[in-house]
Amino acid sequence: MNTSGITRKDFIKSSALAVAGLAFTPGLLSAGTFDQAKDHSVAGKKNLMLKNVRLETGFEYDGDEVIATKTGLFCVEIADGKIKSVTPNNPAAKAIDAKGMLMLPAFKDMHIHLDKTFYGGPWQAVRRRQGGVKGMIALEQQILPKMLKTSTYRAEKLIELLQSYGTSYARSHVNIEPTSKLDSLKNLQKALENKKNTFGAELVAFPQHGVYYTDSAPWMKEAAKMDIDYIGGVDPYNVDGQIEKTMDFTVQLALDNNKGIDIHLHETGESGLKTVEYLIQKVNENPALKGKTFLSHCFVLAKLDKAKLEEMAEKLANAQIGIMSTIPFGGLVMPIPTLYKHGVNVGTGNDSIIDHWNTWGTGSVLQKANMMAQLYGYSTEFLLSRSLKLATYNILPLDDKGKQQWPKPGDNADLVFINASCSAEAVSRVSPVKSLIHQGNIVF
Repeated sequence: MNTSGITRKDFIKSSALAVAGLAFTPGLLSAGTFDQAKDHSVAGKKNLMLKNVRLETGFEYDGDEVIATKTGLFCVEIADGKIKSVTPNNPAAKAIDAKGMLMLPAFKDMHIHLDKTFYGGPWQAVRRRQGGVKGMIALEQQILPKMLKTSTYRAEKLIELLQSYGTSYARSHVNIEPTSKLDSLKNLQKALENKKNTFGAELVAFPQHGVYYTDSAPWMKEAAKMDIDYIGGVDPYNVDGQIEKTMDFTVQLALDNNKGIDIHLHETGESGLKTVEYLIQKVNENPALKGKTFLSHCFVLAKLDKAKLEEMAEKLANAQIGIMSTIPFGGLVMPIPTLYKHGVNVGTGNDSIIDHWNTWGTGSVLQKANMMAQLYGYSTEFLLSRSLKLATYNILPLDDKGKQQWPKPGDNADLVFINASCSAEAVSRVSPVKSLIHQGNIVF
């Protein structure tokens, strides 16, 4: 896979520096960014007026090349959780002072496990893996009962970490299996209820231990009747030993309960490709699932030759199946440019921040956008600005022609304020997040 001249060593070094910058950003959670923020409670939606808000207004060109991003200062009015108006700046207005910070759409983490984390407790590195994925299932069966005792509190702490990096929404997978039964889901729902004014989420019922390997099917049927949004799955061949039976169960459960689908697929060989092809077939047979079906990771795409990759990307796009990638590198550089070229919906997430699977998550999806830009050599002003959509889940202030398309009246008031001159700089430097607003509520 061509990484545009970036060596793996240089990539890891530059990524590590970016993460270090995130980890030691001073005053990240201070209320000082907005001098008057203390006057506004997050207990309910209130009208807000902001001044000195920096917004992108267009591109600056040299010939046909974008060489800079134009910005200006504006007043932004918020009412009932929506943007009510965007007007010329009035520095003398009685309003919350954004101090020239760049306003961007709040970030979205589209693949994370809020329900089972060590975050908020003592540091723990992962244990040496034994027995492959089934060995990890056995380990989970041992440790989950203890983890469930603190899972609500730790989910809340993990949400606060995401918020500190500008994320106000997540798609969280939540364990549904015979060990946790429905308790992991119920505990996470408590955490989300406690954070409902400042954070939003959609949930995936996730049979981490296999649908049939540990007889999770009855619990999945119960979870599907509850307040969840997607039916999940994991490596049907490697875990359950069969593709069609497990996938048929997943698809039918989604159809019967009017849910979407989001399946973990780590398999990189023939079984991985067969799973993708079978899912495409099932979605095409059931058009109600188009636009509501996703494959998380889908590492097999990183192993396909160019012709097969182009074919699969086109089929995924036609079936409106999205890919949720954690932007791995090394031997699994995902073909995101090819997916974008064919119009495949791509999202990203931190997956695990710190748990028994790994400890590499930072909490920042802006850093994920930076990582993508590094991997594919997206170093120009235009390509860096386009890379922001990975962090915002496809919302960009400017369209490809440089026309302002966000914010506009009626848009959700989910806003992040960044110490950067434009989105290209924000992605390139993983610029510090200074403030966050969720549905018109000031988070910090």
